Order: sequence, then C-alpha cells, then structure tokens
Amino acid sequence: MSEIKPTLKQRFDRWMIRHGRVLVIGMPYLWLLLFFLVPFLIVLKISFATAEYAQPPYSALFQWVDEGVNIAINFGNYLFLLSDSLYITAYLNSIRIAAISTVITLLIGYPMAYGIARAKGSTRNLLLMLVILPFWTSFLIRVYAWIGILDREGLINAALLALHIISEPLIIRQTEVAVYIGIVYTYLPFMILPLYSTLEKMDGSLLEAALDLGCKPWQAFLKITLPLSMPGILAGSLLVFIPAVGEFVIPELLGGPNTLMIGRTLWNEFFSNRDWPIASAVAIAMLIFLVVPIMYFQHIQGKTEEAGK
Repeated sequence: MSEIKPTLKQRFDRWMIRHGRVLVIGMPYLWLLLFFLVPFLIVLKISFATAEYAQPPYSALFQWVDEGVNIAINFGNYLFLLSDSLYITAYLNSIRIAAISTVITLLIGYPMAYGIARAKGSTRNLLLMLVILPFWTSFLIRVYAWIGILDREGLINAALLALHIISEPLIIRQTEVAVYIGIVYTYLPFMILPLYSTLEKMDGSLLEAALDLGCKPWQAFLKITLPLSMPGILAGSLLVFIPAVGEFVIPELLGGPNTLMIGRTLWNEFFSNRDWPIASAVAIAMLIFLVVPIMYFQHIQGKTEEAGK
C-alpha cells in the first residue's frame, strides 16, 4: 500500500512545531541585533578613530597594506574626556537634572497612579486615556507649546500679572526650572503607567486586614502599599531617568545657555565641531555609565528575590 503524502498545511504545521519556538524567541534578538548591537558597534568603531577633514570625517581603523592589515586604534578620545572638564560637567549636570526630574515625576505620578488604580471601571478608562492623550500629539509640538506658556509674554506671566500677584514678568524660560517642567511633563506618563500596572494588581484585602489590626491609613500605606509598589517605582524611575540623561530637545528649547547637558554636547560635537570620534566616545561613555550600574542593580535585585523565595 502506497504511503499517504502529507498536505502542504500538515507540512507547515510540522515545521512550525519544530522551529516555531526558535522563530518566536529569535525575532526579538534579531531586532536587538539590527537596531541596537550593529549601531552600537559602528559608534564604538568611530570612537577609536581620529578626526579628519574628509568624508566621513574620521580615519579608518583597518587599512589594507601590502604586508597585511594595518590596525590604527586611538584611545586618546577617551583620555580627552577625562582631561576636559566640559564633558565631566556635562555628565554630572545631566545626571543631576535627570535625578531631580525623576524624583519630581515620582512625587507627582504616584498619587495619580494610585487614584487611577482605585477608580471605578469607566472612570479608570477615562483617566488612563487622559494620561495617554499627549502621545497623540508630536513631542516637538508639545515642547514648543511650553515656550508660549513659560515665556515672558506667555500664559503664566499674563495670568500672574492679571491677578496682580507679580509686578513684572518672571524669567522662567531659559532656566533649569523650565527644563525640569519640560522633562516632568514629557515623561510623566512613563512613570504613571508602570505604577498603575503595579497598584492595580495589588490585593485590597491586605489593606483591609491592616486597618482591622489597628494600623492607621498612613501606616498601612508605608508597610503594605509602598513595598508592594516598588517594582512599579523602579520601572517608572528607569523609564524616566535613562532618557532624561540624554535629553536634547527640552534643554535646547526651554533651557538657557548655562544649562549644559550631555545631549547638547553630543550635538555640538557631531554637527558644529564635526568631531565624530569625540562625540562617539562621549556616547559610548554615557551608555556604559548608565547600563553597567543598571545591570548590577538588576543582578542584586534578582539575588534578593531568589533569597526571599
């Protein structure tokens, strides 16, 4: 009796059973390879080059000669970052502004996320939509709108003058205060959404039990709600802090000339000075400075969770 050949659909189902898991797992790694690792390696290669008046404006690391391959690696770009106080100051200012903005965002976002998590179904959906609504507008347009709000002739000064609270316009724009306002406004949804996701899953009976056992509301919050919401706090803080360190648009449009952050320094090196090797070294140093402590923190957190189980 002749063997029955499988149909095309059966062969496809067998192939998916054998290779489907590898395909599903491999797609995110392929995405990271193309859009993170490859650009990172290109920037890393440029950071070891030497600036030249050419196109592209940097030297080649590998040159073919008659005897073989000539490798020219320049470590001077990284040594220059340590010797020039401009880059150290830019790094420290960026970390300081990003850290303060993260704390302010957390203080504003936590009550909002808590209120949304405790709201009823229809009201909760409406509040979540209001949180996400700013993403429907261009980020650049929203930052430009703050120029009109914070300017000397802007809405805030006009309202304060009309109420006779001030006698002359306040200088808000082109200060660090304006940068904090812009960063907090822009990244507030990134703090609220992880916090809401954590608080919404919290068992409300734990708070009821704590209150029945004699805890005051603020004690129940500190002993139960706050510890259980730590994953959301950490996730939201990282989502705000990391992009805020390298922020360029907000300090450029709302900040003044004294608001020195690493994003503006990168822009100047790439496009004004056309010193791509130095700019690439600044970018690599910033990435290492951010990623290594975060990986170490996650490693310690993983050990703590394993010890608690």
